[in-house]
Amino acid sequence: MKAIVAVLATAATLLLGSAAAAEPPPRWPSRTHAESDIRLTLPRPTGPERIGTVSLHLVDWSRTDPWVLAVKARELIVQIWYPARSVHGHPRADWVSPGVAALVNPPGSGFALPTTHGHLGAPAAPGRRPVVLYSPGYGGLRTGSTALVEDLVSHGLVVVTIDHTHDAQFVEFPDGRIATHAIPPLADDEAAALDRVLNVRVADTRFVLDKLTAVSRGRNPDASGRALPRGLARALDLSRVGMFGASFGGATSAETMLADRRVKAGLNLDGSFFGRVLVTGLDRPLLMMSSDTGDPADTTWEQMWSRLRGPRYWIQLKNAGHLSFTDSQVLLPQVGTPAQDSEPLIGSIDGERSIAVQRPYVRAFFDKHLRHRGGRLLAGPSARYPEMRFLPDDRRGR
Repeated sequence: MKAIVAVLATAATLLLGSAAAAEPPPRWPSRTHAESDIRLTLPRPTGPERIGTVSLHLVDWSRTDPWVLAVKARELIVQIWYPARSVHGHPRADWVSPGVAALVNPPGSGFALPTTHGHLGAPAAPGRRPVVLYSPGYGGLRTGSTALVEDLVSHGLVVVTIDHTHDAQFVEFPDGRIATHAIPPLADDEAAALDRVLNVRVADTRFVLDKLTAVSRGRNPDASGRALPRGLARALDLSRVGMFGASFGGATSAETMLADRRVKAGLNLDGSFFGRVLVTGLDRPLLMMSSDTGDPADTTWEQMWSRLRGPRYWIQLKNAGHLSFTDSQVLLPQVGTPAQDSEPLIGSIDGERSIAVQRPYVRAFFDKHLRHRGGRLLAGPSARYPEMRFLPDDRRGR
């Protein structure tokens, strides 16, 4: 896991500047970037649905913050992405919040961070939709895999992305406060330290599910009192919940499935497994999608595979890296990162092609196990996507 943390820190340095990899710097004044700055972009979603998005400030008064004990309640920011009825008059959302953008991409960088394809506060389209939760990697932000998130929404799902406060490098609250990473350095007993981080993330996720239930019943749990988009309550079908995550977020997804049967299906994007789930296994669908450049000493995937009693899938993206399952896959090349620096992180696969291959497999999994339709891609290799390898027959989905 230390190697993974180092990789994440290196990627943050290359993509967002040294601030994201170490202690946060003094806050830069907010200023418009020059018109000559290169605008970074995310791939367009492939589905027909327009996308709305809204963030919620949630406060769990039953818990003190586990990483900053002086904070007497656990505060989270989550972002709901949903199919929109109309986006007219609703501007596109920034990739990260303004205060975080000022920290990670100060004026003079030569780049402007992406805008997403989600429209702020747009009214929700009619119809009840499956809900998929997303948890980022250790230290990561809820925006980490926006290219995958938006594509799911464009095909009719609701996705809720979670910032795990004081685990994430930066979380900005509506009043302008920015919480920074505050987890102590990993102890000599690294496994026990990471289990504690995992347990906090699982508790966060279960709390988020409780608050989504409140939203679906017509209540507004936003602690800052901001209005919810019209129709959002009727869009959430919480009888059909899935979860996915990149790196440690993948481990979070599996452990949350063990702790909470509301989560019907899970997907791990190249994350080592941790926690009780390695002993107990799971009886519900799990997709494991990896790069082909993983640590050969990591045996947790083999352990997990042998303990899966429900539908199971293990696929591998050729020439990918650990961060290929995040937006770094397309953003690092855009900032001109030299190949010798980027390939250990995102592999040698073309970034746009990598996302284009990942998206249909992620969608096929949740279509099959939350919507009970489709899923043909999960049956075996596809001539359309030769970059995706299915591991030997004894590891195929069943």
